[in-house]
Amino acid sequence: MSGGVSTAPQARGAIRLGALRGRIELKQFFRERDSVVWTFSLPFILLGVFGTVFDQEIAPGVSFAQYFLAGMIASGLVYTGFQTLGIAIAQERDDGTLKRLRGLPMPSASYFVGKVVLVGVTLVAQTTLLMLVGIVLFDVSLPATAFQWFTLAWLLLLGAACCSLLGIAFSSVPRSGRSASAVVAPIVLLLQFTSGVFFVFSDLPSWMQQVASLFPLKWLCQGMRSVFLPDSFAASEPAGSWELERVAAVLIAWTVVGLVVSLRTFR
Repeated sequence: MSGGVSTAPQARGAIRLGALRGRIELKQFFRERDSVVWTFSLPFILLGVFGTVFDQEIAPGVSFAQYFLAGMIASGLVYTGFQTLGIAIAQERDDGTLKRLRGLPMPSASYFVGKVVLVGVTLVAQTTLLMLVGIVLFDVSLPATAFQWFTLAWLLLLGAACCSLLGIAFSSVPRSGRSASAVVAPIVLLLQFTSGVFFVFSDLPSWMQQVASLFPLKWLCQGMRSVFLPDSFAASEPAGSWELERVAAVLIAWTVVGLVVSLRTFR
C-alpha cells in the first residue's frame, strides 16, 4: 500500500511536468518555420495536386480525392509520430539536449509526455485542416455515422501511440542528427507508395500488397478508408471487407514492438 501511495504523487508530478514540457515543445516547434511549413503544407500540397490531376471516380460515387484524403490522414500519423520523433530525438541526442535534460530534476517520463503533447496537438490540427481543405476544394464527404466517427477516434489514438513509439525506437538508428532526415524520410515515402496512399491499393502488384501488409501504414490507410469511403467500397479491398479487427490487432502489435524496442534501445 505504501508503494502505491508514494507512486501516485510521483505519477501526477511526472504528468504535470510533462504538460509543461509539452508547452515548451510546442513553442519550439512553431518557432521553427521550416518544420511547421513542412509538416502542414506538404499534405495539403499533395492533396491539391493528386486531387486535381486524378479527378475521376475510382468507383461509383467515390472520387480519387475522397480516397486520397483517407490516405493522407493516415500518412499524417506517420509524419507527426514516426517521422517527427525519429528525426527530432536523434537531433536532440546529437546536440546534447537529452544530456542536459538528464541533469534536470525532471523524470524521464515527463520528456515523453511532452512529446505526446506535441504529436497530439499537431495531429489534431493537421487532420482538421486536411478535412476542411478536402471539403472546400474537392467536395469530399465527412464520416456519416457515429460508428465512423468512433472508428476515426480510435484509429487516431492507436495510430498516434503506435507511430510515436516506433519513432522513439527508430531514433537510435541514425548515426547523427544531421543524417536523421536522410534516414527517416525515405522510409516514410516508400511506405506511402506501397500502402495505398498515392495509388489504389488493390491496383498494386500482389507481392507489393503482401510486403506493405507487414507494416502499420497499410492498415491505417485501410481503417481510414472505412471512415471516409462508403461501405460498398469494402468489396474492392483485397480481403473484400474493411477488416477493422485485424487493423486494430496489427496496430496493437506494432505498438507493443515499439514500446519494447524503445525501452531496450533508448538512451
